[in-house]
Amino acid sequence: MRIHELSPKEGSTHRSRRVGRGIAAGQGASCGFGMRGQKSRSGTGTRAGFEGGQMPLYRRVPKLKHFPLVNQKHYTIVNVSQLNVISPNSSVTLESLMELGIITTNDGPLKVLGDGELTIALEVTAAAFTKTAQAKIEQAGGNCQSA
Repeated sequence: MRIHELSPKEGSTHRSRRVGRGIAAGQGASCGFGMRGQKSRSGTGTRAGFEGGQMPLYRRVPKLKHFPLVNQKHYTIVNVSQLNVISPNSSVTLESLMELGIITTNDGPLKVLGDGELTIALEVTAAAFTKTAQAKIEQAGGNCQSA
């Protein structure tokens, strides 16, 4: 088989519209483009993204760095160094940290960050852990559970 022998499958293509050949043909005179105006003329009409003179979307949106994320997740954060004041082998949750006064406001689910050192074994239940925080908790003899 050669490239010049290829053809579309039978019935998969339609013949092109024969426009501008009189009123009896169904697409005479204006050829289906309506009466007058920019979209009836020859050529492409308007370019992609044109909004009729209004400032288009691609020029309205900001393009600089440091713009806020739209649906950003907000966490209540705590570092592993702050967990050293808790008694060993106890369960750590967002509620227990609020009761102990380590965290003063509930800004969302608990996330444990890995800054500092942890010397006691704890059973930490949180929504998210950083890799270093999880490694330090497990190295101290504790375990991490996702909430």
